[in-house]
Amino acid sequence: MGNLKITLKKSTIKAKQDQKATVAALGLRKVGQTVEQKDNPQIRGMIQKVSHLVSVEEV
Repeated sequence: MGNLKITLKKSTIKAKQDQKATVAALGLRKVGQTVEQKDNPQIRGMIQKVSHLVSVEEV
């Protein structure tokens, strides 16, 4: 398993509280910010929960 490059594409202002917490747990704060996370089932689940707010590419 490699790494994932995760970018926050939309604001979390009107998102539900648990979605805001998930985005923060991924390490994202600002729109356009990109982080790299290890590819594992926990991170994949978090991405699935906020898939409408982020974009993902495999590195």
